[in-house]
Amino acid sequence: MQTLIVGVGALGGLIGARLRATGARVWFATRDEASASRLRASGLRVSGVGGAADVAAPDVAALDAYPAGLGFDLVLLATKAHEAMELAPRIARWIEPGGTLVPIQNGAVSQLLADRLGHERVLGGLSNLGATMHAPGAFEQRNAGHLLIGELGGGQSPRAERVRAWLGQGVEVRVTPNLQGAIWSKLLLNCSVTTIGAIAGCTMRAYVGTPEGRVVFDRAYDEALSVAGASGARPERMMVEPIPPGWSGRAVPAPEHEAWLAEVLRGYGDLKPSMLQDFERGRTTEVDFINGYVADLGRTLGIATPVNAAIVETVHRITRGDLRPDRSNLVAIAATAR
Repeated sequence: MQTLIVGVGALGGLIGARLRATGARVWFATRDEASASRLRASGLRVSGVGGAADVAAPDVAALDAYPAGLGFDLVLLATKAHEAMELAPRIARWIEPGGTLVPIQNGAVSQLLADRLGHERVLGGLSNLGATMHAPGAFEQRNAGHLLIGELGGGQSPRAERVRAWLGQGVEVRVTPNLQGAIWSKLLLNCSVTTIGAIAGCTMRAYVGTPEGRVVFDRAYDEALSVAGASGARPERMMVEPIPPGWSGRAVPAPEHEAWLAEVLRGYGDLKPSMLQDFERGRTTEVDFINGYVADLGRTLGIATPVNAAIVETVHRITRGDLRPDRSNLVAIAATAR
């Protein structure tokens, strides 16, 4: 498959390097010519889980430098969410008839792009691969994770199998008939674990032990799960069971619920939130596509989401410099809980 990877950060670089190491030709698009020049000079190097790989990267150019007549069977969109929404309409003109765009961002990006560009052009995706970029062109694979792809309308399809077989030469790729459910399962944890930890400036284990931290976690999760159910999605088990024991619209205090929470903590409790790293590096966050998506869809469906809305506003205030990440931010958010 004639393949273009847009975004050569941790995930795009890792996937592209692994695929090129099999002998496949892969094109890469960067945000500017300076980035492209560095990658052409350095090549792509991968370490960590899955073994080392060191490959040349001759087919790298700034996105604006790609000629109009070039066509691709597969475009893997590995940028941040806001960049994906901005770039996808431009990139779509390079997709050959019958070709496919696969976004792998957090949140609702796949669904939003399918609604904009057409479901026949977009195959949904998300990533459970852990990757770090140590320097331009140098990537470390941190876990034995995988890409998950599937039709946003549900069910199986020949194109999903073709994409799985092609990308699967480099990294593990799985196909699910319930991608919407998988997206929501990850979104539930992004809405709670990732954004709350970023706002608090600490890990989940550190904030969830405080009264306000526990309230914000429970209510953010409850709201997101209520919106998922109202939208018709069926969240499916990923790392943990997405629906807590005895859940009927709100978390139910009980030993079974505490055991479920302990399972979440085992998987995510000690991780530094990626959004906190965005704050530290001055990057735009993906909160509008995570908690913001839940709040927006909740309004459409008539589901109240005050805690998720307050989380979005707090993240924006931190981004503007009005606040800094601190556990005290959770007190005001907890006060919005119903």
